[in-house]
Amino acid sequence: MKTLKVLSALISYPTVELTAAASELRGVLAVEAILPKPIRADIEALIDDIAGADLLDAQERYILLFDRTRSLSLHLFEHVHGESRDRGQAMVDLIKVYEDGGYSPTTAELPDFLPLFLEYAATRPPADAIELIGQPVHVLTALGERLRKRKSPYTAVFAALVALGKVKPDAETVARLMAEPDPEPDDLEALDAAWAEEEVLFGPGAVSDACGKDGLSAKLRQARRPAPGLESVPPIRPRTIVTHAGKPTTPGA
Repeated sequence: MKTLKVLSALISYPTVELTAAASELRGVLAVEAILPKPIRADIEALIDDIAGADLLDAQERYILLFDRTRSLSLHLFEHVHGESRDRGQAMVDLIKVYEDGGYSPTTAELPDFLPLFLEYAATRPPADAIELIGQPVHVLTALGERLRKRKSPYTAVFAALVALGKVKPDAETVARLMAEPDPEPDDLEALDAAWAEEEVLFGPGAVSDACGKDGLSAKLRQARRPAPGLESVPPIRPRTIVTHAGKPTTPGA
């Protein structure tokens, strides 16, 4: 499902290469034609938006949304485990899923980074890819709703993923996710408070079945079959990784 690779690219940090590939991205969407037409039109509008914007402005917008605002973090387990030790084990489980699926990430990103997760899903047979995308549907729905309230064109990516996953999100679980603090990126005091919060909890079993370690990671294990020989995409961009000592470092530092 090359459409997933398109969505992965669009939700990644904007680069010269991404803007130059605009026509190619639209071509993939047209050939596969697996997205509902209204959603595909919104995705194409996002492609045009990124390609037509000043690159520095597009990069700044991306950072403000997804790097600076915890409630819009593209790290899936951030919304489930917060900074608890369970998140570390979930990361290990997910790395093992990638390895057993024959997938070797070409970026130093953490394994729960959404663009990376989508790249892996794109290497799976269509039925497996759809099942994978459906696992974090509650998180994807909440992220999409937060972006919609901000009138962000990135909303289209999450609408596309929810549509492809073919899983109806549980309204109560999404409401609990939406109840978490969602400060604007220019509210520095509120952002600091949000990042300082403890593990995200939703009550006994409220989210674990849908997108926690025992849900997402466990169900991902079902997809451990040799991946087709699809080419890898270029690295997204250098970002923070975790060393064996548990301290964050930056590639090349």
